[in-house]
Amino acid sequence: MLLLYMSTNAVGQTKTTDLDIEDAVKTASLQNRSILLARLDERIARENYGQTNALFLPHVNISYTAFTTNNPLNAFGSKLQQQIIAPSDFNPATLNAPNATSDVMTKLSVQQPIFNMDMLYQRKAMASQAELYHYKTERNIEFIAWQVKQVYLQLQLAWEVNDVMQEALNTANATYKATNDRFEQGLLQKYELLNVEVEVKNLEARCAASRANVANASDYISLLMNKDQGVLYRTKQVTFDEQKDSIDLLPHDRADFRAMEAAVSSYNYMISSSRAGCCPRINAFGDYQLHDKGLFGFSANSYLAGIQLSWDIFNGSQTVHKTNVLLLERNKLVQQLEDTKAQGLTELSKAALELTVASYKIRQQTEAVTQAEEALRIVQNRYEQGLVTTTDMLLSQTQLSQQKLAYAQAVYDRNSARIYLQFLTINHLQSEKK
Repeated sequence: MLLLYMSTNAVGQTKTTDLDIEDAVKTASLQNRSILLARLDERIARENYGQTNALFLPHVNISYTAFTTNNPLNAFGSKLQQQIIAPSDFNPATLNAPNATSDVMTKLSVQQPIFNMDMLYQRKAMASQAELYHYKTERNIEFIAWQVKQVYLQLQLAWEVNDVMQEALNTANATYKATNDRFEQGLLQKYELLNVEVEVKNLEARCAASRANVANASDYISLLMNKDQGVLYRTKQVTFDEQKDSIDLLPHDRADFRAMEAAVSSYNYMISSSRAGCCPRINAFGDYQLHDKGLFGFSANSYLAGIQLSWDIFNGSQTVHKTNVLLLERNKLVQQLEDTKAQGLTELSKAALELTVASYKIRQQTEAVTQAEEALRIVQNRYEQGLVTTTDMLLSQTQLSQQKLAYAQAVYDRNSARIYLQFLTINHLQSEKK
């Protein structure tokens, strides 16, 4: 059983509202903080993948630069770019000690990727990363749904315990009244009345504790739904499809399995990208320039266009070791995936066994409650006739309360095992339909 969230507002909660389990799950799937963060991570991953569109699209840059210089090489080059070279500019004295020369350059640069095999694999790796975060979000939604259902069942159990304790308290108060009447008539000893008083005080304390448990569970479910706390939720009857109780296989396409498989796929592409780093790269480039000696002048123009082939022949064995690291991390992740599946099978078997045991307990407790009710009826009749002691009466009442509590606990255990089985065996297609 999950630990109940300890509310600081357990005392003084007065507002009570009905809550259906499906409504609670739907609200949590839309508003739970953990899910909202997971969706943000998924969007970040998609945007990171979108950045890889640069592998196909041109890179365009425009710049406007103005400067003045008396550096011999730059001064001559500036005049040459402006197409204003004259015979006098070849005078050695002018070449060696030119006057200050100004140049204003407007430049448009274009780079067009053509063939970059390593970047293609990196793009595929980023696509797998986006897929990974999609499945992580999906599994997070499934986990929160299971957690909401679990707390809902806890809340339902808390209400049932509270009802049993209140019923027991009412019965004990009635017993106290009858005992006190007989004591005043001199038919009973003082200690018998004191025993009933002790039982009443004990039940009052247990009723207060059960109400606190209702408040705690209500606050926890509010936390999961990202709603204000301080509200007591009344649960409704939860029904389950018993045909699903016999599931004994894990789905291969469960969201967390798919997430880990996407991570393995991402590593495979990164390994391919690392190896493709040794392949040549082909990219096109081009520049268009305007030069003038004055601001906002565009008197001279020129262009430069070409294709570049580059090839990293050797990078100090960095690629080899980087690839080996990626291979080891990929193999580690594959082992983790197999371990996760093995643990899932173990948890599945455990949950199925718990379901069987809880179903058996329900049948047993149903009979036990019936027998305890009959026993209490007989003892009450004999008590009214003065044939049994007050202690016998209290023991019979306590036994009935215990059997009812045991029955409620068995129902909770069965339902808890059912929702855990559903959590273990849900596949991503079922999850997306929801």
